[in-house]
Amino acid sequence: MMPSVVTRNCCDVFLPYYHRIRPSAAYPISYFKIGSILQSKNTGSISTTRRVNFRTIVSCSDSSTGESPAKSLRRILDSPGIHQGPACFDALSAKLVERAGFEFCFTTGFGISAARLGLPDTGFISYGEMVDQGQQITQAVSIPIIGDGDNGYGNAMNVKRTVKGFIKAGFAGIILEDQVSPKACGHTCGRKVVSREEAVMRIKAAVDAREESGSDIVIVARTDSRQAVSFDESLWRSRALADAGADVLFIDALASREEMKVFCKVYPLVPKMANMLEGGGRTPILNPIELEDVGYKLVVYPLSLMGVSIRAMQDALTAIRGGRIPPPGSMPSFEEIKDILGFNTYYDEEKRYATSTSQFSSQRASSNVYSIQRGAQDGTEQRDQSPQYPVVEVITPDVYSNYGADGSRDPFSGIWSRTLRVKITGQDGFEKLDVRIPAGFLEGITNIVPALGGVNIKALLDEATLEVGGKQLLDFNDTMGDRIQVFLE
Repeated sequence: MMPSVVTRNCCDVFLPYYHRIRPSAAYPISYFKIGSILQSKNTGSISTTRRVNFRTIVSCSDSSTGESPAKSLRRILDSPGIHQGPACFDALSAKLVERAGFEFCFTTGFGISAARLGLPDTGFISYGEMVDQGQQITQAVSIPIIGDGDNGYGNAMNVKRTVKGFIKAGFAGIILEDQVSPKACGHTCGRKVVSREEAVMRIKAAVDAREESGSDIVIVARTDSRQAVSFDESLWRSRALADAGADVLFIDALASREEMKVFCKVYPLVPKMANMLEGGGRTPILNPIELEDVGYKLVVYPLSLMGVSIRAMQDALTAIRGGRIPPPGSMPSFEEIKDILGFNTYYDEEKRYATSTSQFSSQRASSNVYSIQRGAQDGTEQRDQSPQYPVVEVITPDVYSNYGADGSRDPFSGIWSRTLRVKITGQDGFEKLDVRIPAGFLEGITNIVPALGGVNIKALLDEATLEVGGKQLLDFNDTMGDRIQVFLE
């Protein structure tokens, strides 16, 4: 069954992309069918009904596990409502976007330049770095990703190479802009654009690269001429870029809601993308419903994940430098982090390929605190070592072998009846650690408290073994100013 497009008002009765769609196996003309107009029973208007269908997705007969990223993105563009796409800058941020339930995501040159290079978005990032980062992102998620192709990294021939590289990297769409090199962030100063002719040729080259690759990648044409030249120039370029074959139009840094409305009236059937630059850009920040009213199809949020990540890391580093760790409420638990990264899925799948030998070898490899192996007590060779019943090597911790200063071999006398208590108090007076271990087990204590690495605990125990009651063995401040105390109880 072919999908139907549910219209929202009388002027919405049209075939999406009709002026751009050509009959093909992927998009036959019969693919689009006009549905019924939703109307209110009382007034005949649709204003109270249209919100019910906000972000409703058109059911598509060719949606399957084998659907290409570009096809998935085109299906989103063909569906009613406005669609939100936060920016990602690496594989992890893309996974979080997908887990949050968003339909698509896009990469930001601003974010990738910051995360990968620690440099501003002023043309430092290269084509190769963007493709490499993009491939890691697209392989980490199943939602379609729109890649930031900047200005194509050169002339029209470079644009073709860029588009083909983005296709191979798994992108569903590519944003191409008309800035000169080196480019600049869209909401910063100093932007310049190429001539009208070169801007158009870039999009024509991108369309040719798509056809030569046998791909259907979505081409998002961006113009920065609103700030570099004038608003009228940006409208002229938008029309010309659409005529050249662009699938989505994007004027960056529009300065008012009125400018946004005028832009969305340029070729109304061609989807428009809005850029909601968080934190203080030139474009007014509107909510999705307002943007849909203006006429936008896609809305992207370029700085949200990058911005909150920077602030969260700054807060965490301040806490650590002050001798604390970030409070539990400010970060996910270790189990949540493992689940996000796929540890649980990995473990479940690992069981399918596990063998008895690998299980026991991994058991040995995971023991980095305990180091001494104990064989059979009688010293005889193990028998019946068939694959069905492998030998289990018991790993025991290193122990303090001086069982008791009185010479007793009773494991529950002397040092084995005592407890070693390690206590750490921060500069702010708050307790960071208070742990007790059997005094006979010493191996690995420096894993708990690295500051004890140069202390001969065994010598201190030798001196204190015969003393009755508790005894303080150590009391000092480490390099971070924390007070470390060790007691023999």
